[in-house]
Amino acid sequence: MKIGILGGGQLGRMLIQEALKYDDEIYVLDPSSSCSCAGISIFTVGDFNDKADVFNFGKDKDVVSIEIEHVSVEGLEALENHGVKVIPSAKIIKIIQQKILQKEFYQHHDIPSPDFQTIQSLNDEIILKFPFVQKLNTGGYDGKGVQVIMSETDLAKMWDAPSVLENLVDIEKELSLIIARNEKGEIKSFPVTEMVADPKLNLLDFNICPTDISSEVQNQIDQIAEKFMDAADSEGLFAIELFLDKKGKVWVNETAPRLHNSGHQTQEGNANSQFEQFYRVLKNLPLADSSPNGFSGMLNLVGENNHTGKVKYEGIEEVLKLPNAYVHLYGKGETKPGRKMGHINVLANSREELLKQLVQIKSMTKVVSE
Repeated sequence: MKIGILGGGQLGRMLIQEALKYDDEIYVLDPSSSCSCAGISIFTVGDFNDKADVFNFGKDKDVVSIEIEHVSVEGLEALENHGVKVIPSAKIIKIIQQKILQKEFYQHHDIPSPDFQTIQSLNDEIILKFPFVQKLNTGGYDGKGVQVIMSETDLAKMWDAPSVLENLVDIEKELSLIIARNEKGEIKSFPVTEMVADPKLNLLDFNICPTDISSEVQNQIDQIAEKFMDAADSEGLFAIELFLDKKGKVWVNETAPRLHNSGHQTQEGNANSQFEQFYRVLKNLPLADSSPNGFSGMLNLVGENNHTGKVKYEGIEEVLKLPNAYVHLYGKGETKPGRKMGHINVLANSREELLKQLVQIKSMTKVVSE
């Protein structure tokens, strides 16, 4: 089977690593010949935001998918019209890649998400009360394109571009649910993961699975997942990012129509990983067992400040001496501040033990330039 992937980053790399145990041809389209997937796929240099590049890349494939949502929807629609299977559908990718459409989608389908207004420019009247969050309509990724506006003083730093303005949630926990559906309509989710963010980089620092939530909160999440999958009406693997507020209410922050950083610990932490699950979705195979192997967590390896150039990983040998610690590097030769270069998964017998190991490993490792 010929599987085409738009985007050659680490998510595609880990999907391919999982798929290599089967018999398929994996093709990748990315503008960079040094991307994470280049050496382990049938690789094409091209622009996944260009309609013609996307169509020409995918027209002879059995299925085309994405590992980044900022792609040419027009190209994907042309492939669908040409008879190529696109997973997830071009329709849901188009909705998710635009924050305004995404928020309107939640509103229309009664999926709980913070109150919002949309603006096209700073000439529009702002009706939300402080504090609120500004999210650029397009292009945001890994914390970029999102900022908190605390007071009138902060108005001067607002971006003059189409945006969603959203009430700031009084957050107790940030949670994530990875859920998949194949063409047969079979649906399976992974246990809910708790995300702990780096306050400086606004990036996922590490995550913990399973999270400590009540059955009432789990019921809210189950209802959200059911509504979302019904409304999306597409096979695929989705990451639903959630806020649990301090009153016990669950809100959808946003959704990714792809593999996700908050699911990396599934590689060793679950009976099967998100990458195995997504491969099975692409092939319309029976979905994999997603049950957990005790407690698991993930720590991102991110480029240090003031380090740009050829990458050097400090502390990895010491980590490899530890039991139940698993290193995954992304094949990126060059580091820069805040760039995701790899991650480390950890298994433990309790939440307390897991947190202790994650904090220990974070203190042991650094991603620097030579």
